[in-house]
Amino acid sequence: MPRFCALLSGGKDSNYALYRALREGYEPACILVVRSERPDSWMFHTPHVDLALLQAEAMGLREKVVSARVSGVKEREVEELYYALRRAHEEIGFDVIVVGALASRYQYERIKRIADSLGVSVFAPAWQADPEEYMRRIVSEGIRFIIIKISVMGLPPRLLGVPIVGERLEEVLSLARKYGFHPAFEGGEAETLVYDAPHYRARLCLEAERRTIAMYEHALSIRRAWLSRDKNEKCIVVNGEITG
Repeated sequence: MPRFCALLSGGKDSNYALYRALREGYEPACILVVRSERPDSWMFHTPHVDLALLQAEAMGLREKVVSARVSGVKEREVEELYYALRRAHEEIGFDVIVVGALASRYQYERIKRIADSLGVSVFAPAWQADPEEYMRRIVSEGIRFIIIKISVMGLPPRLLGVPIVGERLEEVLSLARKYGFHPAFEGGEAETLVYDAPHYRARLCLEAERRTIAMYEHALSIRRAWLSRDKNEKCIVVNGEITG
C-alpha cells in the first residue's frame, strides 16, 4: 500500500485527512508538524501546534513525527515546506502527501506543486466538499474537536473550549449562515483542536482559560495538556469548569 507523509497541525481538517488515509489502508511513513514563526501564515495553522505531538502520541505514531520551522512569510514558507518535504522524502520515503485542504485553492495548488516536484501524489479527502455536509460528516465519523481561537463576528466566546457536536455544531452552522463566515472556518474565522478520534488510543486533555484579544477575537490560553488512556474521562477544563 502507498506510504504517506501527513501534514498535522492539531486542527480538525488535518486530523480527518490522516484518519481517512489510515482507513484507506495507507501506511504512515511520517507526520510533518510545521511551526510558523509568524501567527499570520498563509499556509499553516499556528495556535498550539505543539499539541499535534500529543495527538501523534495518541495515535501511536509519535516516532513518525518530523518537524519543520518556517518563516511564515508568504511564498517563502512554501519554499521552506518544499525543502522539509524533500528531506523527508529522501530520508524516509513516501508516495503520498496527506493534507486537510478544503476550499483554499492557494494552499492546495502549492501542495500539489510540491508533490509534483517530488513525484508523489496528494490525498486531500475533504477537498471542495460542501462545508456544512463536511462538518456533519467529520463529527458523525467520530472526530471530536473544540474551537481554540475565534477571529470573526458572530461566533460567541462561550463556544471556546466546548466540544462542537450535536446542538453546538448546528448552532455554529446556523451562525455561519447568519453572519456569512465559512461554516468550516476555511477563511481563518476560527481554529480548532482535535481531542479525540477513532484512530486515537488516548484522549487529549487540557486545562485552559478564555481570553478576549479584541472585539471579535478570542482565544483559549492553554495552561496544561496531557493524554488520558481512559477515553471516557471528562478532562477538558475551561475557566475551572469541565466542558467535555
